[in-house]
Amino acid sequence: MSILDLVRPSLAGMSPYKAAEQVVDTVRLNANESPFDTASEAFRRPLNRYPEIRPQRLRQLLSTRFSCNNDQLLVTRGSSEAIDLLIRAFCAADQDNILVTSPTFSMYAHYARVQGADVRDVPLVKGEDFELDEPALVNAIDRRSKLLFLCSPNNPTGTSLPRETIERVLEIARGRVVVVVDEAYIEFSEASSVTDLLQTYEHLVVLRTLSKALAFAGARCGAVIADATLIGVLDAIQSPYALSTPVVECVEDALTGDNIQRAEAQVSLLVSERERVRTELLALRTVSRIWPSDANFLLVEFANVESVLAATRDAGVLLRYFGGELTNCARISIGTATENDAMLAAVRATETTP
Repeated sequence: MSILDLVRPSLAGMSPYKAAEQVVDTVRLNANESPFDTASEAFRRPLNRYPEIRPQRLRQLLSTRFSCNNDQLLVTRGSSEAIDLLIRAFCAADQDNILVTSPTFSMYAHYARVQGADVRDVPLVKGEDFELDEPALVNAIDRRSKLLFLCSPNNPTGTSLPRETIERVLEIARGRVVVVVDEAYIEFSEASSVTDLLQTYEHLVVLRTLSKALAFAGARCGAVIADATLIGVLDAIQSPYALSTPVVECVEDALTGDNIQRAEAQVSLLVSERERVRTELLALRTVSRIWPSDANFLLVEFANVESVLAATRDAGVLLRYFGGELTNCARISIGTATENDAMLAAVRATETTP
């Protein structure tokens, strides 16, 4: 079975939007653009002209960074747009379903519900460091299942799936469902990307983002990496001119010169701070448990999470509370040493409060 057999039949043969031709050093009277440039001189490309429909130099830079071929990658507005594109490509409303493993990134389920697709949840085993329940996952896949989302390192737990687990899932899913591995936080882990498995598993999709390790959350730039035939389908349904000229240029710059080395140094610093914060939190009576983290955050269980959330908020520090299966837990992003110290001081204060 080809991966295209799982794509919505109504998208068969769909072509990308055909925009006005873009040729350097020509008089462009074909795209209804203004002939007058903007006053801004901050950008290399004129802002009165549409950006490239698909930014080719940026695509090349990202393909190099993520170790894949050009035709295996589509640049997206963060990995969130990639999730949306995948669900729209594979899931027919009121017919198909996706599989998620809670607790995990909530946007998988959100975009599925927007599309009218069912969400099948196979919860992780909390008592075992949020391990994947493989037998339950196998039983949950049916003929209407189209996408299985695996976030590794996982948000909000910080835990990673062993590579051998991902490969077992890929074998089980072959010919049945597309496996989407979200690697948004992988730079903070010692694990390597599974993009090298694309040649073996046509039904593997990998999501990457520049929001975390490269500190470009505000730019909204990411990538979906997959078999070239699937990239062609996603290209056909992505909006034309998806990325603005300012975003394209600032991300191009971030991926060249000394900027990569700077980003790598910042990742190392955050990992070091993550371990320091973990050690200091574990020394507190109010902390019941901290799960192992391969991301830029920690999931912490408190004896009284409400008092911790109130104390940190009063100190001007915001933590993330999810509730549900994570009752008494808070996710703590790793900030600068000064920011982390402010959080630690607020949490310590709850131990002395009557």
